[in-house]
Amino acid sequence: MSVGNDVEKLMRNLILAFAALALPACQSAPEPLQSAAIEPAAIPSQSALDPAVVPPGPAIMDQSVAIIPPSKGVPTKYAAFSGNWVGRLEGTYEGKLSVQSVSSNGKVTVTYAWGILSDDNPGEAAGEGKIVGNTLKLGRLPNGADVSFRMMPDGTLTATHTLAGQTYTGMFIRQ
Repeated sequence: MSVGNDVEKLMRNLILAFAALALPACQSAPEPLQSAAIEPAAIPSQSALDPAVVPPGPAIMDQSVAIIPPSKGVPTKYAAFSGNWVGRLEGTYEGKLSVQSVSSNGKVTVTYAWGILSDDNPGEAAGEGKIVGNTLKLGRLPNGADVSFRMMPDGTLTATHTLAGQTYTGMFIRQ
């Protein structure tokens, strides 16, 4: 019976040794704790714009906004602004722009929507603007904000939204 006990002890020791080796391999390192100050880094970067990702306080635009294609007499550099655009200011705050019509002299009709911007609640404003060179400047918004969009060589828009002395910048892409 001593041989049976020896085999049993050997098997038990082999199982314990295997478990001692396998257990650390199955464990993963604990996730580092993140403070609230680090949390915004989890928001997708400008290059990762995804319409399915909805940040806190999203920009909501009226679904009935219609785009009128620019006529043949509208210069190409103005016509490039036509359409629906979406972006993030400071990589966090969502914005939407619909350039509904563009005239040959650079005047535009637009609807602009923004999500929460610091202390400013989400909102939407319809109005007019003017394209000068490669920059579309909107008329002052009802909340007092000044907003402009600059057409970049790659077909994106860089946005500047200034409200109460605070300036937010970001990039918008065509939807």
